[in-house]
Amino acid sequence: MKKVLKRYRVFLGTLAFVGLLVLVNREVGLSALKTAGYTFKEMLLVIPPVFLILGLLDVWVPRELMVRYMGEGSGLKGIVLAIILGSAAAGPLYGAFPIASVFMKKGVKFTNILIFIGAWSTTKIPMFLFEVESLGARFAFTRLAVDIPGIIIIAWILSKLLSKSAVDEIYRRNEEMLAK
Repeated sequence: MKKVLKRYRVFLGTLAFVGLLVLVNREVGLSALKTAGYTFKEMLLVIPPVFLILGLLDVWVPRELMVRYMGEGSGLKGIVLAIILGSAAAGPLYGAFPIASVFMKKGVKFTNILIFIGAWSTTKIPMFLFEVESLGARFAFTRLAVDIPGIIIIAWILSKLLSKSAVDEIYRRNEEMLAK
């Protein structure tokens, strides 16, 4: 019981806070509950497909293939593939992190994981198409031309700022988490 309480202490604390908020200011408290309910519903629609994709990726794609195309020696093809995979994704950013976790398990280079997450957050194809329609092709292509090099540069800088032991520790913690 103590282990469960410790594990869910933030959730339980937040729940208690919102309960107190409902008692103190009913309108604000109910608004917070409505927002939380909407977010929970959105997550229920996003998380199952993400985990289905994860399961298929984990089972169908051999580690050797991922290492060859996105691992340490992948070079430009790893960068391009990370951008394509991130750009083709659908759903909110929190959907990228479980996929990045499986990428770590499969031996994907840390820089390519950062590029994938950056592409997921800024270069999604549906968002690009919306921008072309709403803001014009010139704006959409200019933003893409700035974002893609920016993502690559930021990923490269981050990977250089972190020591090899720090990156190894991230991969080790990921393996521990997946083992649970």
